[in-house]
This record gives sequence, structure tokens and C-alpha cells, in this order.
Amino acid sequence: MNKIGFVFAGQGAQYVGMGKEFYDNIEDCREIFKEADEALGFSISGLCFEGSKEELDKTENTQPAIVTTSIVALKALELNGIKAEAVAGLSLGEYSALVYSGVFSFKDAVQLVKKRGRFMQEAVPQGVGTMAAVMGLDREKVKEACEFGKETGIVEVANYNCPSQIVIAGEIEAVKAACSKAKELGAKRTMLLAVSAPFHTSMLKEAGEKLYKELESIELNDMKVPVLTNVTGNYIENKEAIKELLRKQVMSSVLWEDIIENMIKDGINTFVEIGPGKALSGFIKKIDKNVKIFNVEDMSSLNTVVEALKEA
Repeated sequence: MNKIGFVFAGQGAQYVGMGKEFYDNIEDCREIFKEADEALGFSISGLCFEGSKEELDKTENTQPAIVTTSIVALKALELNGIKAEAVAGLSLGEYSALVYSGVFSFKDAVQLVKKRGRFMQEAVPQGVGTMAAVMGLDREKVKEACEFGKETGIVEVANYNCPSQIVIAGEIEAVKAACSKAKELGAKRTMLLAVSAPFHTSMLKEAGEKLYKELESIELNDMKVPVLTNVTGNYIENKEAIKELLRKQVMSSVLWEDIIENMIKDGINTFVEIGPGKALSGFIKKIDKNVKIFNVEDMSSLNTVVEALKEA
């Protein structure tokens, strides 16, 4: 028996052309793109389908583009009768998860994440911060490497993605120092990431405060489906906690590995990654080889999922 969990893509998964097949083939998906264009006051659909890549990669465009594409892919799944028993999203993906659960309207979410992207971009000037992936080192040793890097500046753990990949972030020289120490401690490799800011660190505190002000005016609905949050790695207890969790999420470590472990512990044995790319599928495979993993980002991947799950 399949017990399904949906997981939603985060920033970094974007590519020019994402969502286009759904737009071309499914009327309801076209409507979502139109709604996003109207809510944002410019053609996010055009940006998703035709680029430029440079514009799409700007954080304040990337975030609404990924949420829109994710909700479009979700709609295609829902039209085929596939539902989830629990949901989560990596960082930005948490907003798509909250839309699925009914907490946010799509319009509110897409407008909010555009602002979130801008606040995150503005919080730290270009050229000050960075992020790096550390491969093949356990949590305690990565923390030890960060402690060493702190002698140079700010460096903190940003993402616990899976057992073999942890991301650190902070001021450039401090991140580099922590990477050198991580290699000394046995990391297989370290890699600086092509991002413009040290997301999920205390350097983003100002962005969290600005986001909270925006959230204050948004009405939240009750959760129809349980949602797990990046901040604790566990279930959101009630809707009253959501605004504070989203404020913290911008500047706290993403506990992705914990989220997946908790979903599996509760019997989720089939994961569907929704939105562009397959990064989350890769992480989940490394967390537990025994679960089934699918992704939905175009018509062919949609058909694969529907074929596999409609029998269940």
C-alpha cells in the first residue's frame, strides 16, 4: 500500500522552459500561470518559458517562478486524483507545501515569495557572503569545522540535506576557512555554491523581520494536510505557529534530513518531488534506499507517476 508524501523543490532547481509542457497541454495549468502573471504584475510565465536565465536566476524572480511551476505541476497531479498524506518543501518549497495544505492562497504565496526573495537578496550585499556544500562528513565534524571558521568571521550550518551532504554559509573567508578545516577532518570534498547570499544563517535576520511584517497582514487558513517545517524538522503543530516559523526559516538551518526521516517513521513510503529538478529525490535516496521516489516536472514524468500510482 502506497502512503504518499509530496515534497516541493527549493531555490536552485530553476531552468528556462520549466512548466511549459503543462501550460501547453492542460487548461487548468494555463490558468495558474495567468493568475501568477496578474498577481505579480509581469509575465512570470514568459520568464519561466523563455528566460533570460540571468533574469530567472535573480532571487526575487526565482522564488515566485519556482512556486508557480510547482503549483502548476501539483495541479496536473491532482487532476489525476493523486493526493498526499503529508507534505514538506525544501526552504522556499515550504511555501508550495503550505499552498497544498490550504494555509495560503496561491496568490498570497506567490506575491509573498517575490518579496521574500528581494528581502533575502537585500540583506547581504553582493560579494560578502557565500555557501558551500560539504560532502561525506558527519554533523558534529561539520559543526567543528564551522567553529574553526568562526575565528575568521560568520559561518554556520545552513542545510542538513542528507547524510553525505551538509551545506554551510556565511562570510566568504570564514566559509573558505571552514571548508579547509572540513577537508582536514575527513570531508570527501567541499564545493562553493553559485549563490548570491548566505541563506539560512543569522546574516539573514533582517530579511526574516521584513518578511514577518508582510506575513502579519496575511490571513492563514487551517492545514488540511499535515506540513513539516524546515525549522524543527517536524510537523507544524497549528497554524498560529506558521508566521513565526517562516520568519525563523530564513535564518535557521534547514533540517531536511530530519523531515524525511520523520515522514518515513510515520509510514510514508512513496515520495513525489514536485517542481523543477530532482535534487530532493537524490537526497531522499541517500536517506533511505527503500522508499519509492518519483518526480513531476513535465508531461513525461507526470505520466510515469500516474501510471505507477493509479493502481494503488
